Amino acid sequence: MSLFITFEGGEGCGKSTQANGLYRKLLRKNLAAVLIHEPGGTTLGEQIRKTLKRKTENIHPQTELLLFAASRTQLVADVIQPTLKEGKIVICDRFSHSTTAYQGYGRGLDFATVQMVNNLATQNVTPNIVIFLDLSPEEGLARRGKLLDRFELQELSFHRQVRQGYLKMAAEEPDRWLVVDATLPRKKISEIIWEKVNHLLAEKGYL
Repeated sequence: MSLFITFEGGEGCGKSTQANGLYRKLLRKNLAAVLIHEPGGTTLGEQIRKTLKRKTENIHPQTELLLFAASRTQLVADVIQPTLKEGKIVICDRFSHSTTAYQGYGRGLDFATVQMVNNLATQNVTPNIVIFLDLSPEEGLARRGKLLDRFELQELSFHRQVRQGYLKMAAEEPDRWLVVDATLPRKKISEIIWEKVNHLLAEKGYL
């Protein structure tokens, strides 16, 4: 018995807020859960995260792909797989679908290469559900206000490609993806997410 939940979305969509809210709700229900984020979650991952987000870094797209993969490989080995084996619920703020969206659709890297690297990094660990908070890049970046990292500073066309990539992936796996309109009130979004997660908890025998 295990449950792996990932949150995805563009800049400023509110996924981190919703991931944290879901985590707290699970804890209030006395369910064993772990909240992690990507890149990061390990000592090595946090170092990679700082490099990837630093505005002054000029990183080649393929290098970027491999840095994300390195962080993810460590996170899967050290945290995700052991936690799932213990029967706990893992909530991850971004996972492999971010790589497909950002480095595949956004950067334009070869999709076969991106998929191969993703498979290597995840050891074929896949989420039970992907919660995608959909928001236009224009509104998402406006919410962010001051642009603080390399990805927020990318051209608007890049962010539009990322969003379209997410929507295409969601359409290809409708049973795995929950697409939520991120312009809805925060409380409504959390209610939609909880309804879906609660159903999965019952299916998995947590409730």
